[in-house]
Amino acid sequence: MTEIKTVGIIGAGQMGTGIAHVCALAGYDVLMNDLSADRIAESAKIMRANMTRQVARGIITDEAMEAALKRVTPAPDLAAIGKTDLAIEAATEDEDIKKVIFKNLAPHMSDSILLASNTSSISITRLASTTDRPERFIGLHFMNPVPLMKLVEIIRGIATDAPTYDTAVAFAQSLGKTTANAEDFPAFIVNRVLVPMINEAIYTLYEGVGTVEAIDTAMKLGANHPMGPLELGDFIGLDTILSIMNVLHEGLADSKYRPCPLLVKYVEAGWLGKKAGRGFYDYRGEVPVPTR
Repeated sequence: MTEIKTVGIIGAGQMGTGIAHVCALAGYDVLMNDLSADRIAESAKIMRANMTRQVARGIITDEAMEAALKRVTPAPDLAAIGKTDLAIEAATEDEDIKKVIFKNLAPHMSDSILLASNTSSISITRLASTTDRPERFIGLHFMNPVPLMKLVEIIRGIATDAPTYDTAVAFAQSLGKTTANAEDFPAFIVNRVLVPMINEAIYTLYEGVGTVEAIDTAMKLGANHPMGPLELGDFIGLDTILSIMNVLHEGLADSKYRPCPLLVKYVEAGWLGKKAGRGFYDYRGEVPVPTR
């Protein structure tokens, strides 16, 4: 197995920041890359804030936090990422964008580098085919929020070799995560089950079966879910929900995966959920208020 000491993360958004957080705490040197230098700087601030909360709860020590933060280095140039032991792409859930990232990384890659994508739905085999080393390419699907969620889905492409898989499993477990192997089918395991449920909740709203508040209350108290499906959709991002539903609909050609027209309308309106200030709830006030 390849020994991993340095991890390059491409994409300093919510997922990339969370992955960097757990890698740094586990003792890995982390290089953060993004098209926006401001986003890399903001990622560092968010990491410090999140670790400070962990210190306050007694989960980590202040010394562990400071040591971890020192392990994270901005890397605005992809050439630096190409020299790491493991490069993890954590960009937006758009296949074309992800393929461009791996093509741009290609000229800078060392012979020993392992490649991974944090995609939550897109074919690992297709993404791997854009590189010159599909056998060293794997899916590492972290759950959001990464520091809190215990699972990492490990997805092999058709060409992924055994040493790459074994290294990926050992790496994820070194972060304190539990791994689940998923075959390379649209949306893998978690989102194959979870996102159609959210889409069905949106249909339930669209058809007037219940209000936003009624649907979320029913699922929290009737199914013991910690968060209602519409609230969860807002938290994940309605654009991401729509993207995953489109992957499922196109990849499996089954009408049961048709995105709800109301979901499409919300995304068209820019009401993408919590990150945009509005989704099925309006987050601009002190307390979230249903928008329907």
